Amino acid sequence: MKKHQFTNYKDLWEWSVAHKETFWEETVANLNIIQHKKFEQILNIDDGVTKAKWLFGAQLNIIDSCFQNKDNATAIVFQKPNKKVQKVTQKELENLVNKIANSFKNIQVEKGDTIAIDLPMTVECVAIYLAAIKAGIKVATIVDSFTPKEIQVRLQITNPKVVFTQDVLERAGKTFPLYEKVVTANTHKIVVIKTQKETAVSLRNQDVFWDDFLSENTNFTSVKQSPQDCITILFSSGTTGEPKAIPWNHTTAIKSASDGFYHQNIQENDVVCWPTNLGWMMGPWLIFATLINKAAIGLYYDAPLGAGFGEFVQSTKVSMLGVIPSIVKHWKNSGCMQPFNWNAIKNYSSTGEVSNPTEMNYLMHLANNKPVIEYCGGTEIGGGYVTSTVVQENIPSTFSTKALGSDFVLLDENYQETTKGEVFLIPPIMGLSTELLNKNHQKIYYDDTPKHQKVLRRHGDELRQLENGYFKILGRVDDAMNLGGIKVSATQIEAAINQLNFVLESAAIAAAPEDGGPAKLVVFYVESKNQNNDEDRLKAAQKIVKSELNPLFKVTDLLKIDVLPRTASNKIMRRTLRDNYKVK
Repeated sequence: MKKHQFTNYKDLWEWSVAHKETFWEETVANLNIIQHKKFEQILNIDDGVTKAKWLFGAQLNIIDSCFQNKDNATAIVFQKPNKKVQKVTQKELENLVNKIANSFKNIQVEKGDTIAIDLPMTVECVAIYLAAIKAGIKVATIVDSFTPKEIQVRLQITNPKVVFTQDVLERAGKTFPLYEKVVTANTHKIVVIKTQKETAVSLRNQDVFWDDFLSENTNFTSVKQSPQDCITILFSSGTTGEPKAIPWNHTTAIKSASDGFYHQNIQENDVVCWPTNLGWMMGPWLIFATLINKAAIGLYYDAPLGAGFGEFVQSTKVSMLGVIPSIVKHWKNSGCMQPFNWNAIKNYSSTGEVSNPTEMNYLMHLANNKPVIEYCGGTEIGGGYVTSTVVQENIPSTFSTKALGSDFVLLDENYQETTKGEVFLIPPIMGLSTELLNKNHQKIYYDDTPKHQKVLRRHGDELRQLENGYFKILGRVDDAMNLGGIKVSATQIEAAINQLNFVLESAAIAAAPEDGGPAKLVVFYVESKNQNNDEDRLKAAQKIVKSELNPLFKVTDLLKIDVLPRTASNKIMRRTLRDNYKVK
């Protein structure tokens, strides 16, 4: 704002959209993105705005931009269960990354190949991710809580040469098998990190332990690529059963880093902690937004639900803490974070679910009234499209602005601009996907979008713009839902429920409380004639959803209905069910 002599934020945002090429060119300079060969055009739209190419003509590797702090600066601060806090310097992380990059050839993985990572966020996980991209290898990321069935679907789509995982996963005093799950998913080859000496894991012949995989060579020169080359394959549930496989390229990482810079205010030597997983977009986002901005990643190896996490935040002096609203609700109800001094926090950020203003107010006061940057975007965006800033008034559970460098419109059911309606993005925006590996990108995002003076891109969120210009998120207009920060399609839930012998057909909805906050999973079902009256139906529904999809999903209500409401074309009217359901 000072540079361009803007006296208010709104003028800055308007300039960032009206002069998009200048904005992104200056952003690349602000972030000091290292290019082996400088771009010829910051933006090339010869193939149209739906297939925009950013940094066109450049040669680079985004990992080079992740190592620009001092060698002895802290890159990662972490804590294992029941252990002391440890630190990794930038030089130590770079050496580990280079060792891994040199090790790939030992397992016949080369430039252009794909690996998969099914790990919690650990030092090794971050290093493997950075090393693969540095070596020109694509990374398919898989959430560590997924069932073998869900893992297998993702492996079949991406066909990685090797999967990196660990023996077991420790969470809240319990131990869960991880290697065993990956084996069940029919994996070709696995590299296994051993976390417990006493855990006897018997490897298959083709698999190898981490210590036997790792080279000692700490010298490696990054593989230079086109900005459009794929670095990561992430998955996002659409409105049909199979997840969308979304490729990120080198410029997607710049979108993540720019949001962290402008909106989350991440600065040099900050400590950024955001409990997440590499399989969700916030995992790669955390790595790029933190390291490119010369900050340190805070990794807590256990569940962030109790006093141990609060102490970690206090002792490591976390300056930016990311949350999902469900976690905040738990903290408020349990009071577990009350004893800690979180005054080092400059601001929070919240994403993944609709938040509740009372709970967000509570969160702010845990750090002496620091603001919460509400943040909403998508895997196919590489960051946010609506967010907040630290230079505007902060009002809990509202978004103060469209993200810098991006724009959208809200349209009603008649496709007229409105203050309460469906979000349609206006491309080009750096970070926006231009292809899907397993689906028709054009059909999903652009076909049959409303006529407008500009090309519109479908997104699926519903927002309301308030009188002061701020925004509130209302949920989804399509059949996707966010449960505990995890996006899943209604059809995936229903496919599991429909296997129960008392169910003829079903409809799943995410029901949000009237005052805002995390949505609850509610299932309506039509009874089958083969019903078995002896079983607890709600428990049966909960069990099958946890085993088939994700153990973190919980069916909170199961309601019998005579007939599901349908349109003339036989499509289930889930919105009608949502509108008529009152959260208990």
